[in-house]
Amino acid sequence: MKFTAEQIAGILEGEVVGNPNAEVTRLSKIEEGEEGSLTFLANPKYINHIYTTKASVTIVNDSFVPESEITTTLIKVEDAYASFSKLLEFYNQVKLNKNGIEPQTFMTEGTKYGENLYLGSFSYIGQNVVLGDNVKIYPNSFIGDNVVIGDNVYIFAGAKIYSETIIGNNCTIHSGTIIGADGFGFAPSEEGSYSKVPQIGNVIIEDNVDIGANTTIDRATLGSTIIRKGVKLDNQIQIAHNVEIGENTVIAAQTGVAGSTKIGKNCMIGGQVGIAGHLTIGNNVRLQAQSGVARNIKDDEILQGTPSIGYTDFNKSYVHFKNFPKIIAEIEELKKQIINPKNGNNG
Repeated sequence: MKFTAEQIAGILEGEVVGNPNAEVTRLSKIEEGEEGSLTFLANPKYINHIYTTKASVTIVNDSFVPESEITTTLIKVEDAYASFSKLLEFYNQVKLNKNGIEPQTFMTEGTKYGENLYLGSFSYIGQNVVLGDNVKIYPNSFIGDNVVIGDNVYIFAGAKIYSETIIGNNCTIHSGTIIGADGFGFAPSEEGSYSKVPQIGNVIIEDNVDIGANTTIDRATLGSTIIRKGVKLDNQIQIAHNVEIGENTVIAAQTGVAGSTKIGKNCMIGGQVGIAGHLTIGNNVRLQAQSGVARNIKDDEILQGTPSIGYTDFNKSYVHFKNFPKIIAEIEELKKQIINPKNGNNG
């Protein structure tokens, strides 16, 4: 895609200083800018690069005044960082705005879909599926029977959406994600073997949810596994059956949440956190990376460690833990002094 400085300024409501016909076809960092690229300057630490960058167009704050000659065309805006983010969003929408049904796809006759559907090659749409407007399903995706998907949803290549799943509006599901697989439910027998417990519930994903690549969300045994609106899940996360994640909670990669745990609103959960089953995590909770959670957590707690303890207590304890060999050596030396005092008195 090719844009001129004048077109970009129109999108951002900015002012062009330089060549309004300067063309760009790609984005770059300011220190790596080349002819035909667009970059931005927001952090004063990078100001020296604007005098050497080869980028054709640079977005800057409207307060910026060059102190020496520059070759890049400027687009002056109120907030360069926010404007560049807006441009990235616009660019992404244009890039992903595919339409039509490609060859070698399978869609049952009962499928209902809205306007501007994109269905990539080798994708499968099961029975009684309902797709909203502007749904984009990329190649090699699977949509099972009775799935309902809202408007403006992106499902990237190789994602698998099992039957009865409900997905709201404005959601993004990245490649390799599996939604609605069976929960890990098995009943032990007297002989020591395990019998599978049928998982007949579903998964509900509300509006404005982003799900990273290779994340798995299991269907409920009964009822629903629920991801509330605004939740952001990173890559490679495991959400077990009957879990509920509250609004606007964010979870980083490689975290696992065991079955039937309820997580509150506006929580921030770091990478590689393990959360045991049947727990209740309050609102506004912060769990530091690699924490292990085995108890209920009240609102606003900040925890770290395995098993997790208060964040401040963890840091205080760690000061002593890292000095533990030295502390032991001091204790041993004190024991020697008590047993064998210098004055020769043993008792």
